[in-house]
Formats: sequence, C-alpha cells, structure tokens
Amino acid sequence: MTTLPAGLELRPLPLPASIDAPDAHDFREMARMRNLVYAEIAGHDDHAMPADELLALYRPIAAQLRLLWIAVLDGEVVGRVGLDLPQEAGARTGFWLIELRRSAWGRGIGRAAHELIERTAREHGRTILQSWAEHPAAEGPRLEAPTGFGSIPLDRAARFYLNAGYTLEQIVRQSRLDLADSEAHLRTLLTGAESAATGYRVIQWTLPTPPEFVDAFAYMKSRMITDAPAAGLDYDEEIWDAARVTDWERRYTEADRHVLVTVAQHVDSGELAAFNELSIGKDRTAVTQQEDTLVVASHRGHRLGMLVKCAGLLAWREAIPESPRVLTWNAEENRPMLSINEAIGFAPMSYEGAWQKVLG
Repeated sequence: MTTLPAGLELRPLPLPASIDAPDAHDFREMARMRNLVYAEIAGHDDHAMPADELLALYRPIAAQLRLLWIAVLDGEVVGRVGLDLPQEAGARTGFWLIELRRSAWGRGIGRAAHELIERTAREHGRTILQSWAEHPAAEGPRLEAPTGFGSIPLDRAARFYLNAGYTLEQIVRQSRLDLADSEAHLRTLLTGAESAATGYRVIQWTLPTPPEFVDAFAYMKSRMITDAPAAGLDYDEEIWDAARVTDWERRYTEADRHVLVTVAQHVDSGELAAFNELSIGKDRTAVTQQEDTLVVASHRGHRLGMLVKCAGLLAWREAIPESPRVLTWNAEENRPMLSINEAIGFAPMSYEGAWQKVLG
C-alpha cells in the first residue's frame, strides 16, 4: 500500500441517488473542484458543468466501470481522481485523470494518486493505461508527437507523465467556432457539399434515436475506435448494440442535455455513412460541444464530413440560437477533418497530449 503524504486522504466517491441527497456533499465538492481546475488550466469557463448534469453523465453503464476518488488535504477537497475501465471481454485498457488545484501542487498528491490508479488497474487485469492532459502554450523546450504532427511544451504535466513511465503518442487540437454571423458561410459550404454528395441524403434527430436507425447508428459509434486516427494508442475494440445506445442516450437525457445527431444516408443501400453530434446542457446560453463525428471508411471521398457538420450547425442555430460558440477536438494528424473544420471557421484554442503506458 502507498504511504500517503501527511494530511492527505484519497476518499472513494460513491454516486448519490440525487444531487440533493444527504450523501451528495462529496460529489458536489468534486464537481466544484472540477470546474475550478479546468478554469485554472484553460483560463475560461467553457468546460464548466453543473453538479446535477455531471451526476447524470456519471451514472453507471454496462460498457464501462467508472471509479472515482476525491483528494482531501487537511480537510479541504483539492482535487479528484478517476479511472474508467471498459467492460468488453478481454479489455486491457484503463483511462484515468488526476486533477488538482494549483494550491495543492508540490505535496506528492499526484504521485500518490497515480500509484492508486496503477494498483487498481492491475487489480482489474489492465495492462495499458492512457490519459489526456491540456498543455497550455508556454515558452521553452517542447515535445514532438511521434506522428510528426504537433508538439506540446515540456511543462509540469508532461514531466509528470514522463517520470511515471508514459510516452506521448498523439496531439489533440481543441478548436472553437464563433457562431455569430456564421449562417451565410455555412449555407455556401453546405451547397457545395450537397453537390459532391450525390446519392446521399441528410437525416437528423434529437435523442432518443429513432428505432429504425438504432442498429446502424450503433455500428457507426463502434467505428470511432477503429476508423478515427489513433496514432500509437492501443485501444480495445468497442461493441455497440441497441442496449449500449440506450445507455449512452440515458446519460444525456437525464442530464437534460440537448443532443442533435446529423447523419448522411446512402440512398440506394440505406446505409448510414456519416454522423455528427452536437450537445449542450440545460444552460442554452453556454458553449456547444461538438462530440463524435465520423465518416465510415467505405463511404469516404464524397464530402460527407462537410455535409453533416454544416447541416448540423445550421439546424443547431435554429434550435439553440443562444449558444455563442462550438468547441471540438481532433487528432492533429487528422488532416481531412481538420481541413473541414478550418474551412468552416474553427480556430485552434489549445492542445492536449495523449499519453500511454504499458504496464510491465
């Protein structure tokens, strides 16, 4: 067992039945700490989420075991620790985070938390650990991605990963689109994409997914692991079926998040060929998240990525006109999708490192 620094407790965090339940204090503190840490790192509040929405998104699903702890230092909650374990048969991976207030840095909390994560992952039979961290712009030495696309500063977070035995595998770009005065440009791009996407049509829905599309949508979700650029990251293949789609949707609907799915359907075969997701929380004046976007490999070359993105953003402006901007994330080597985003008007905001360790 790890000897914890003086005054530190890494306390397991059970999920309360509701955010107002008698045992919900620790979860509310975790949510508050999460938002503070993200603001410290990013310098803005676009990643903030209310505790009740976060609780719904953290509800258990069959496909994933989520373990949570809070870091309590001298009686004060100063951070959180998380480990997600996919539940597919033979899964080898674990995805983790350690997030601490700057005021708690330098006390050995990160090292103790990582020892807890690694020990727990081994107990669950995992041999690969992966983690993502935002690396704000800074002067000085840099680390180049092994993909040849992008670099990050050799900052405090990078040194932590390296000292713990991780390798940098990929750079992820976070981009932002300001939605004001975007409609005319989006319509022009959509017209061009429609001309190129002959034989395809756009279909849109808000959750839940219409029954006639559930199986095809599940298949596309499963391809996010295999068809999107993964650099040297070693993923377990995901199995998606109707039950998993229902679990995925429940998290969003219970959080009262509005989700728009835009798909391109191949008319002759009926196959779903591409999809894009946009979501926002209860505060419709907040930032929009562009989540998964994928063009199925066998349908690429018809500008379907541009088609579903532009169609989705135009419908979004009609449904949620109060949201001022959209955030999205893409692998830096994913030039086809980045080219679409750049043509739409997305501008780089920050960069994340994707880190991996193979447990010996």
